[in-house]
Amino acid sequence: MSKTSFPRDRFDDLPAESGRVGAHRAENPRMRRGIVLLWSALATIALITIGIFGTLLISGRVELFPAPTPSSTPAPVVTPVIDTSYNVLILNATPEPGLATQLKDVVVQAGWAFDTVTAGEAGSDDFVTTTIYYLADADEAAAAGLAGVIGGAEIEQSEVYQPADATGKQLTIVIGLDRTANPSPSPTE
Repeated sequence: MSKTSFPRDRFDDLPAESGRVGAHRAENPRMRRGIVLLWSALATIALITIGIFGTLLISGRVELFPAPTPSSTPAPVVTPVIDTSYNVLILNATPEPGLATQLKDVVVQAGWAFDTVTAGEAGSDDFVTTTIYYLADADEAAAAGLAGVIGGAEIEQSEVYQPADATGKQLTIVIGLDRTANPSPSPTE
């Protein structure tokens, strides 16, 4: 360590018994500005982060220990049942003629009585997907069974295609464009 020579001042003239000659001239530790700046920046970021998190926690936007969400129960699977006690109405909602009669033959061959199956034309010819409509929840298994008989179709609960007689049970098949030779609807020409 090298001794630095300082100019003489009044503190150098203290009595020798005090033992503190030049005490005010202690070496200043070097302040490393980069380290001080780094620690200041880290402290600022930490305080801002704690402040934001605390605000979100107090306002209820963040939960430390969220309650587990209940899992949804899967929909019950319907077991298809072929029930020939239902009347079946078949409506052709495509531009291709004769599909309702062809499907009636398939249903009759599966066990339905000829007079309980009615075939006809629907009011439109652009129905997209063949669908079987049923009225009550108890009819869903029979609708699924009929869908299997005709080679697959969507099933849907609806009051639209039901008989006027409330005591009768009916399933309604609306034949869609998916059963035609040209399954996609033609674009407007």
